Parts: sequence; C-alpha cells; structure tokens
Amino acid sequence: MKPQWQLRDSESSTHPTGRVALAIQYLGSNFQGWQRQGKGERTVQEEIENAIASVVDRHVPISAAGRTDTGVHAAAQVAHFDVSGPIPARRWAPILNTRLPKDIVIRGSAPVDQTWHARFSALWRRYRYTIYTDRNPNLFVRDLTWHYYHQPLDRDRMQAALDPLLGRHHLAAFHRAGSSRDHSWVDVQAAECYERSPFLTIEVQANGFLYGMMRLLVGLLINVGTGEMTPEAFTHLWQTERRDLVKYAAPARGLCLLRVGYPESPFPPEVWFDTQPKFEL
Repeated sequence: MKPQWQLRDSESSTHPTGRVALAIQYLGSNFQGWQRQGKGERTVQEEIENAIASVVDRHVPISAAGRTDTGVHAAAQVAHFDVSGPIPARRWAPILNTRLPKDIVIRGSAPVDQTWHARFSALWRRYRYTIYTDRNPNLFVRDLTWHYYHQPLDRDRMQAALDPLLGRHHLAAFHRAGSSRDHSWVDVQAAECYERSPFLTIEVQANGFLYGMMRLLVGLLINVGTGEMTPEAFTHLWQTERRDLVKYAAPARGLCLLRVGYPESPFPPEVWFDTQPKFEL
C-alpha cells in the first residue's frame, strides 16, 4: 500500500509543474556539507532529495541559496524544486518532515513563480559565528559554538577590524583554494561583533560568500581579539590579498547560515528571519 502522499504516474501527468520553495534548518555536524557528493557521503541535499523521491517515486533535484561546507549549520537555508502533482506547495513542509532525519527540519514551504530561483533571486546571505569563552566546557552548546577560552577576546578591537570590510572588496585573503569561482569580489553589507558573556558572536551579511570565507575571517579575527594583531594590520592583510598569511580557519561547528534575503520572501518572518536562538547563560 502506498503512503498517503505517494503519487502514481497518472496523478503527476494530470497536474502542471509548479515550483516549491523550502526554508530549511539543519545541524551540520553529521553532514559532509549541503551538496550531494555521489561518494556515499551523507549530505543535506541528498537527504531532502531522497525524501521528495519517496513521495513522487522519482528523483527531483533541488537547488539551494548556498552550499554550506562540512559541519556548517543552517537556521534558514532556502532551496527550491519543481514538481507536478496534487500536493499544495504549503503541504510539502509537514510531509517531508515525516520522512527526514532528526537533524533536518523544513520550517516552511511555499509556492513561487517559475522564474524565482533560490540562489539567483537572493540579494544577500547572512552568517553567524558563535564563540563560547567560558573556561568550563558546556555540553549543551558544544556542537554549535567554538569553545575558545585560551585568552580573553576584546569585542571592541574585533569590531574595529570588521568595520573596514563594509562595501565592495576583493577578499582573496579569505578565499580557500579549490573554489570554482573565478574572482573574489564581495559586497559586504553588514559586519558585527557583539557579546553576551560568555558568548561572543560575529555576524556578516553579503551578496555572496567565498569558499571558506567566514571561517578564515574568524580564524584571523581571533588574533585581533587577543591583541596579537591590530585592527589596522588585519585590514592591511586583506587589502593586500596576503592569503599566505591567513593560516587558520575557525572550526565549522560555530558557523551557521542564519538567513537569506530576497526582494520579497516567500515565507513569513517567523519562518526565516532569526531562527537560531542567541546563546546566553
């Protein structure tokens, strides 16, 4: 007996193809990133495509706003897929949630126009990196933060280093090797560092992010927070594109794709706007 929402070929052929947008949360710890690898490695894209296939009896590719790396989380990743059949777009979220593992949740699904694209229609992406600075370990924040307690971190110095990033810059210093992107230009729209002790958080919003950009940026910014590097030296390093001097990437577990912005979001604010709770003790 077929599950309630599994479609027969005749059911699909009598309905026009529609485009469905998804707002997706996932804990990246157990995934080899977003993108399907084809090597037997567990990815978010593959899990969601498998769940959709279990409903429509065929593979349906999905496209995301951004490809998060291994271990990186998402509070409101956005993706879309095209499908025909009687299932209303807004019903896809609860249907998929019954078929997905516990480390993925579809917070919402919505109909979008065929010209709308999760990646190419997006105006910006915002990432949040959370650092836990208390010397005592805490099991309940371990998988979502970088436990850095070796030296005190000065928030004001770190913010001073972030301020010059605003605007359009060539950020090759924060661009990991192996990317297919042929340039390193980024329009940075916001760069903030705030503290709710024992948590220190960095948020950056930009039109797009380079491969490994946030983790390399945070890894270098730590040197500013400890006083080993001045904010001016930080700025000079990326302005002169000294990728050879950016040697350390912050751990993936502290990084989260917070949200993605569109001219008009397909989802209400409570679904996508700020769905990773801010840590405080």
